[in-house]
Amino acid sequence: MSRITSNLSEFDQQLKYLKLRFISENYELIAKQAAEKQWTHVQYLTELILAQTHQRRDSAIERRIYQARFQQIKTLEQFDWSWPKKINQQQVRNLFRLKWIEDKSNVIFLSSVGLGKTHFATALGYEACLKGYSVLFTTAVEAINNLASARSAGRLKQELNKYLKPDLVVCDELGYLPIDKTGVDLLFQVISHRYEKGSLIVSPLTGLLKTGRKSSITTAPLLLRCWIVSFTTPKPRLLRGTAIE
Repeated sequence: MSRITSNLSEFDQQLKYLKLRFISENYELIAKQAAEKQWTHVQYLTELILAQTHQRRDSAIERRIYQARFQQIKTLEQFDWSWPKKINQQQVRNLFRLKWIEDKSNVIFLSSVGLGKTHFATALGYEACLKGYSVLFTTAVEAINNLASARSAGRLKQELNKYLKPDLVVCDELGYLPIDKTGVDLLFQVISHRYEKGSLIVSPLTGLLKTGRKSSITTAPLLLRCWIVSFTTPKPRLLRGTAIE
């Protein structure tokens, strides 16, 4: 084995150790391009590092999207603004700047069935993944069932951590099915523990927040620092918090 071959073999091993997969697989190809275009050493290294950075960033985004467990991928651009009729586009678009996640505030999309709550909730979660935030998408019933099973198995604390660690938890379909007291208590633990530590998006049915409904107990911590976006009023409104900039 020649000295050059030995050095390249050691170089490949070091790249593998540093987990620089793109550079390991492409440095020779890019070196040929550098020679053809007469790049300097700095230009060559810059091209390699930029490409490696982009590859790692794309991989991280794909991983966050996978871990979020979205039922479907939705984006703001896909939304049909002609339905519903009464919705403030500018205010909703401002939510996609994600400053409320930075502030550890929450968002409630409030409307009847079929007006786009799940679309917006999913699209915000997807946008958060693109911007570097960890996200978990779940339905209220799924979360309650998982927590109830974990409690029966004596591992409630571990299961709760799954809903407490992400920067953003999207809890869809709250109130679509009846929730008993046990379910309310379990969901309350998630919401109360996340208060001012992480953000939530909740999409309940219209009327669920009214006093007297069992599930309204669950949403109480949400209302302390929350954007409520109603599809039946001209403007979203904020309870305790700063205006979206």
